[in-house]
Amino acid sequence: MTERGSVRARLARGFDPAELRRIKRLWVRHSIAEDRRDIDGLIATLAEGCAYEIVPTGQRWEGHAGARQFYEELFAAFPDNAFALSEIVIGPQGVFEVATLTGTNQGPWADVPPSGLAVSLEVLIYFPWDPATERFTGERIWFDRGPR
Repeated sequence: MTERGSVRARLARGFDPAELRRIKRLWVRHSIAEDRRDIDGLIATLAEGCAYEIVPTGQRWEGHAGARQFYEELFAAFPDNAFALSEIVIGPQGVFEVATLTGTNQGPWADVPPSGLAVSLEVLIYFPWDPATERFTGERIWFDRGPR
């Protein structure tokens, strides 16, 4: 799901201020669309070959249809969800953020059945940038699943 090539190749990418502004603007558009539950707006920020992955569970959704399914499941699981951003890094490889997801768990999510309880979960999210399409190639999401 990340840019093609090795980590070294991704690290070698130069810092073009104009490109960094484009990445930031796209991330802002993505975040606004997510806050509005605007799935079409979210899809518009993604490359066609995008993939969404919840790393701790191994779940993966591919392409625009997969991204749509991911968001439909997220919004059904947490209809009142909110993301409080605490950290962000924007670079030529994409965006990395740390946020706290809050909401009421009304549906299954990440292989866990709905609890009906309020949730507060710190998540780490990487949005890989594709310079060819000037879109994100999806998201990789990490969180602590706690004791199992």
